Parts: sequence; structure tokens; C-alpha cells
Amino acid sequence: MKTPDKISKKTVLKIIWIVYALASILVWMPQIDRMFTKDYASASAYLSLDDDWDITINGKVYRDVSLDSFRFDIVSKGDEIIMQRTLPEQWELTEGALRFHIRQSAVKMYIDDEMFYEYGYDRMAQNKTVGSGFQFIDFPNEFQGKTLKICFIISEDSAFARLDSVKVYEWKNAYRVLMTENRLPLFLGCFLTIFGLVISAVTIVALAFSLKYIRVLCISLFSLLMGLWTLCYYNVILIFSIPLHAVSLLEYLTLYLAPIPLIIYMREDVKNLQQKSLWIFYRFLSAVHILATAWMIGLHTLDIVHCAATLKYMQALIVCNLIYFIFIEIRNLKYHRIIDRLFLVGMLVIAACIVYDLAGYCGNRYFGRTIFSMRGMTAVGVVIFIFILISVFYLNLTQKMMQEKERDFLIKSAYTDELTRIHNRRYCIEYMNRIEEAGKLCHTVICFDLNNLKVVNDTYGHVKGDILIKSAAEVIAQTFHQYGIVARMGGDEFIAILETVAPEKIRELTEQFEENIRKKNREIKDLNMSVAYGYASCEAGEARIGKVYQLADDRMYEKKKQMKNSGGNHL
Repeated sequence: MKTPDKISKKTVLKIIWIVYALASILVWMPQIDRMFTKDYASASAYLSLDDDWDITINGKVYRDVSLDSFRFDIVSKGDEIIMQRTLPEQWELTEGALRFHIRQSAVKMYIDDEMFYEYGYDRMAQNKTVGSGFQFIDFPNEFQGKTLKICFIISEDSAFARLDSVKVYEWKNAYRVLMTENRLPLFLGCFLTIFGLVISAVTIVALAFSLKYIRVLCISLFSLLMGLWTLCYYNVILIFSIPLHAVSLLEYLTLYLAPIPLIIYMREDVKNLQQKSLWIFYRFLSAVHILATAWMIGLHTLDIVHCAATLKYMQALIVCNLIYFIFIEIRNLKYHRIIDRLFLVGMLVIAACIVYDLAGYCGNRYFGRTIFSMRGMTAVGVVIFIFILISVFYLNLTQKMMQEKERDFLIKSAYTDELTRIHNRRYCIEYMNRIEEAGKLCHTVICFDLNNLKVVNDTYGHVKGDILIKSAAEVIAQTFHQYGIVARMGGDEFIAILETVAPEKIRELTEQFEENIRKKNREIKDLNMSVAYGYASCEAGEARIGKVYQLADDRMYEKKKQMKNSGGNHL
């Protein structure tokens, strides 16, 4: 049993380690951030093309438009948008790259009616998804003073209600600017992805030994999926030159699949409440989410309905799951456990972050309004939630290990003789019952009786008698324990049940036993230990272990009588 001093020292060390880790993060994060933002002011120089546009939407013309303030009714599949403006006569950039945000559209770009860029028309012709995200397009200085025309054909319903800013950067700085603008999602997305991959690999191996790590696997898979979603949603994964439609598909897949590990993680918390209605609703909600995810992915794979068109339904399902899980954790608070309080805090944090980003997304997509300027809040919420999940799992696992240790201690105490620390009579009887139920016939039973114990107790006291009993137990265990079990049946009686019936082996062991008694008597002054014993094997014509035990006991008493009749110390 650990002393309170040791426990407090361990707690202090854990607190010191946590404080050190947090301090390290606080110290190093600004340093890393400065590495990204160094020379950013000069590197982020760009040519803005947001003003002086003539825009035609489904035949309706808007003159002298500024993209910053221009809003329109949300466009849907098949709608056409044409943007046109005259480029400046001069700009300072060399090897320019036009950063253009495509939103579920096929795009063609012209300079003086000569096409120099095309994206998505071939995929639209095959009814495949086009995707959304940034594209960097070669934009040389030869375009100065010419007319730029951009034509869109919308590929999905309810695609957008505003046009994004159009900028020209230096090619060498284009991707760096994108990464710097989204450095928080980049940091958090990389962390969540790497953490999820590493922990998933370790946990899959651990699951081969114990299913108690299933919740760790859920945490790691959730982290991996949300990390990939963050990298795709904020376009930082584009640095790997992955096609835009593939990035969009990965974004939808990870978002649709991410709630499933969380649903599995919550199973134990729902069962702990022991309420049939909540359990039924949990199974219903789980089935709906899994089937809906499979159905939507199937429709997308067959190019019947793309994930972009089903996104709002999946968002509604995710919100329903969050509300239900928060309700479950509030109900679990009745147990007054810190685990449930921590988990509730984590659920509230991630729910708030998801609602924040969801409101910003819906405002931008459906109303053309930028509600919030801060980016990556869902990733922040997921990181906080992951840390809370790990803490909850650690506390839960520690609690269960303590309970198992306490249970094992109680079981061991129930089957262990307090004085000699070998098995007791209860254990021996249950062991013999198991042997008989299994029908095993290859056992030998040896019964022992310690001579002179009453005389020692009466003459020298029970302290001396206890030394004699413990010495006998040590000799019996030393000789026979590796071949079966040994136990104290009570008082001065002991037993050994060996998994062998070979006469030569039994004879060898009994000779070794007698030699060990002589050695123990030489080690302890005035011990004078003497033990009578008798043995029988299952092959001696009796298959039942109980009968074999009785036969061995009878032979032991015959041996005891012989020793008594021979005189000496064998009383």
C-alpha cells in the first residue's frame, strides 16, 4: 500500500510536468509563429483586382462593381456568371500568380478573348464533382492593360452568394502567403493528423492484448479525421499539388466520418446511465448517422448526388449528435465525477467552436457575409477536446486499475493463508473441484502434518509455534510449488497437489523434501522441525480427486503413527 507522502510526491511531479509542458508551448509557439511571419509584410505584397468589374449573372448586368461589397442572390447548378475588367497598365510584380478562389464551378479565363486557363468543364460534362478551393494561375506581365474575362458555370445548388477577392502575388510568395494566413489551422491540422496517425498505430497493437484501449483508438481516429479536415477546409493541403476536386472530396469524407469514432466513444457513457430510452435513442442516432454517411458517400461515388449537395443534411446530423452528447454528459453529472465534468467542458468547447465556424460558413455561403474574421476555431476546439478526452481516459483507466487492484487484493486475501502467505483451505477445495470438473486424472496429492506443534506452543509459546508453521510452509513450497499448488489446510496440516503421477518423480521430490527439512533445521537454531506425510495418485485405481485426497490423508496418519511409535521428537 502506498503511503500518502508517496502519492502526494507523484501528484506534485505530474503537476510540475504539466506546467513545464504548457510553459514550453507558450515559449516556443511565438518563436515558430515568428518564423512564419518573418518578412511577411514584403512577401505578401500583391496586386488587387477587386474593383472596376462588369459582372453578368444569368443575363443581368452589374457595372463598375467592387468585389468587397458586391452581393447577389445565391446561385445554383447551371447558373452562369461572367466577370470582365481592364487590367492596370503597370504593376511591379515579376512572374505573377493569380490567386483565384473557385467555389463549385467550372471556370474559363480569357485575355482579350483568348483563353489562357480552364478548369472543371470536363468533370461537369461527366457529372462529377468540381470542388472548391484556391487555384494559383500563371499571370505574366504581358497581360498589362489587356481585358480579363472570367466565366463561371455553377456545378452545385446553393453554391455561393458573393465573389471572392482576386489578387496577383509573386509566384515565389503565393503559397507562403496562403500558409501564413492560415498558420493556426496549419499548426493544429498537422498536430491532429500526426497525433492521430501515431496513436492509432500504437493503439491497434495494444488492442490485440486488451479491449480497454478501444476509447483511445476512437480518440486517435477522431483526431486524424479532424486534422485532415482542417488541412483541406483551409486549403493548406494544396501545397502538395493535390487536385482541387480530390481535396474537396477528402474534406467532405473526413467531416462525414469524424462523428463515428465519437459516437463509439460515447457508448460507455450512455450505458452507464442505465436508461432504456436513452440507450434506444443512442442506437437509433448511431444507425441514422452511419447509414446516412454510407448513403451519401455512395450517392457521391455513383455521381448521382455529390457531397456538396448533402452537406447541410450532414451538418444538421452533426449538430443533433452534439446536442445529444451534451445532454448525456449533463445527465452523468449526477454521479459527481470529475471525469464527467471534464468531458462536458470538452463537449461545450467543441460545440461552441463548431457553431462559430458553422455560422461563419453559412453566412458566407448563403448570404455572402463575412460574420467572423478569426479562422480555425473548430481546429482549436478539437485540440482542446482531444486533450480533455485523453485526460478523461487517463483518469478513467487509473480509476479502473485501482478498482481491479483492490478487487485482486481482496480475492488474493480470500484465498491466501495470513500466516504462511501460501494458499488456504478454501483455495485448495475450489482447485480440487476444478480438477474434478475438468476430468483430469494426472494428479498426485500429498498430505502433511507438522509434528510437535502443540508441545512447542505449550512449552515455548505461540510465537515459537508460528515460526515452526512458517518454516514448514517454506519447505513445502520450496520443494513442491513449481510442480503444482501447495496450501495450508488449517492448524498444522498442509497439502500439495502435483501435476504428475510418475513414481520416480514423486520419490525424488519426497527425498528432496526430507533434505530440505534437515537444511531448515540447521539454519534455525532449536527448530527441530518434523513433518509426517503421505501421498496418493489418481492412477491408483481412483479417478476422483476427493477420494485420492482421502487416501493420501489416511497414509499420512499412518506415517504419523509410525513416527510416534518410533519415539524421539515425533509426538
